[in-house]
Amino acid sequence: PALTETLEVASKSIKKELSLTETLVWKYTAVLEDATRPDPECRQQDVSIVLLRQALYNVRQHQAFLRVLQNDADLCVSHVETLQTELSAQMKLLRETVQSRAAVLKSAVYVRAHLNLYCPTRTLGLTVLLQTPPLLKDLSKLWRELQDEAALLNKLDDITLSLQPFITSQATMFPETYLDSLVETAELKTDEQRLAETGHERMDPAQMETQEWLTSETTTNLTGLPLQYNGFCGYTLVHRDGLLLPGNPQIGVLKHKETLFAFSSKEAALKFASCPDDVIAGVMTTSKHFPELLKLLNLHQQPLLVHPKSEVQSEESLQEMAITRSDSGTQTDIHPIMANIDRLYEWNEWEHRRKAIKLADLRTKATHSTQTDLSYMRRESSTQTWLPKEASTQTGKGDGSSVPRPLTYLAGLSGPKNAPLISFNLTRPVDE
Repeated sequence: PALTETLEVASKSIKKELSLTETLVWKYTAVLEDATRPDPECRQQDVSIVLLRQALYNVRQHQAFLRVLQNDADLCVSHVETLQTELSAQMKLLRETVQSRAAVLKSAVYVRAHLNLYCPTRTLGLTVLLQTPPLLKDLSKLWRELQDEAALLNKLDDITLSLQPFITSQATMFPETYLDSLVETAELKTDEQRLAETGHERMDPAQMETQEWLTSETTTNLTGLPLQYNGFCGYTLVHRDGLLLPGNPQIGVLKHKETLFAFSSKEAALKFASCPDDVIAGVMTTSKHFPELLKLLNLHQQPLLVHPKSEVQSEESLQEMAITRSDSGTQTDIHPIMANIDRLYEWNEWEHRRKAIKLADLRTKATHSTQTDLSYMRRESSTQTWLPKEASTQTGKGDGSSVPRPLTYLAGLSGPKNAPLISFNLTRPVDE
């Protein structure tokens, strides 16, 4: 029961988030539709169409992600209900098998089955022991599957929370009060209401005999067809400044070059059928300016969006190119040396002078070479020498004088304590 309640809470949380996102989608669609009307006098002039487009594409992506999560949550709920039913049946069978025993071996718990054997005279009822996997193992397997579903549900809840920035990013550009004021002048419609309004319109294949149309009279599962652009109207996207409106397959589905297209109105279907290649090229050009449309309109698998038309030669080249991956590595120097460094550059002026003097001195020298019988056909050698300079100098005559060293003798230092000191001058006279 606790797991069931958790599943219901998580599913309701995703549904609530999806409902809020769909409300924003309808509001942005209504405002952008009103701002891109063919009549300029009926347009809203105080709103930015570029920001409206970005906000609409943003919430449309959020809506697509939440729908995927909602489908996964519904599958999880249905799987859990099936597992709980099987678990209850296995528990009931286990209680019938074990009954009131105090202990039982795991390997001894098998499935009991009652077989009715038909004979010409009577019917025999036999209870046999089938050699099937033990019940405890089946219970363990069911319990592990329930735990896996609980873990999956937790992941879905985390992904839903991680998608919150999709809403908060556009809420800063268009606050709720400002958006409601814009919706007051526009006509708010849900996707279901738009489909209901155009449900009575039907394409007559006789109007466009050159094109192949699929209608509800000729096709049984018209709403389940794989439509191009995820079911959005390509003509409205090109001619209404990037407005995204869901196509209605009940109007008629155009089959062009093995691709199915749906339209938001009969008028859009007729104009698209008159020049389909131009509209398709316009959708691709618009998607190049708004990369978020590549995934939203399922255009990331279109080869013409990646390769120029001149490079497409055959149908085989229209297939999506395979993505090849390989492991590679590179190594660079930690401190690379610049290639424009001149190693012969010298900034010192005196070094330049020294080299200049050296070159000037070489001009006065002559290089001589000779060749002998020993050096014939061996190599050329040359040498250059500078003769040493022999020079000497003589200074003036030096003279000096010597004076006697002063000498004084003190008597009485080693005598009694109070004995007088007697000083004797022993310096020799100068003229001696």
